[in-house]
Amino acid sequence: ARFGAVMCCCGPCAMYRRSALLLLLDKYETQLFRGRPSDFGEDRHLTILMLNAGFRTEYVPEAIAATVVPNSMGAYLRQQLRWARSTFRDTLLALRLLPGLDRYLTLDVIGQNLGPLLLALSVLTGLAQLALTATVPWSTILMIASMTMVRCGVAAFRARELRFLGFSLHALLNVALLLPLKAYALCTLSNSDG
Repeated sequence: ARFGAVMCCCGPCAMYRRSALLLLLDKYETQLFRGRPSDFGEDRHLTILMLNAGFRTEYVPEAIAATVVPNSMGAYLRQQLRWARSTFRDTLLALRLLPGLDRYLTLDVIGQNLGPLLLALSVLTGLAQLALTATVPWSTILMIASMTMVRCGVAAFRARELRFLGFSLHALLNVALLLPLKAYALCTLSNSDG
């Protein structure tokens, strides 16, 4: 938000100028991926279209919005699958506009996409060590834990709220469920199910 380029304005929380939306409506309504219609990730897609057109996207902390969230594990995993595909797909669109934005945003977009891949590589390396040597991959576990704590610590410091340290527990969910789901999403980018 500090750079005028929030990379995904979440659907229920986003507001747009009517004039800006009308300029991009045709592109927005005909969202395609590999020549096929795509009807999810529309919030991220519209954000990228806005940035491509030269508009700023900003975060307003005072805004209040309500939305529906998944109420079962299956619904949550389907949501995460759609979001993962959307992130990977729209990163391809975002790459063209990154040179015109702040370098930090380039780092953020690369991190959103390479982060899960590097985490997957770490997990696979740890599992290989466990399988081949029957030893616990402590270095891998410590690396993942320390990276998680650093990331959550920075968020807690910047927000000045200790509750952000609790997000470190998300690492377990990420490794066990979301990482395999993201790998599946990457292999099935053309699918519109989910």
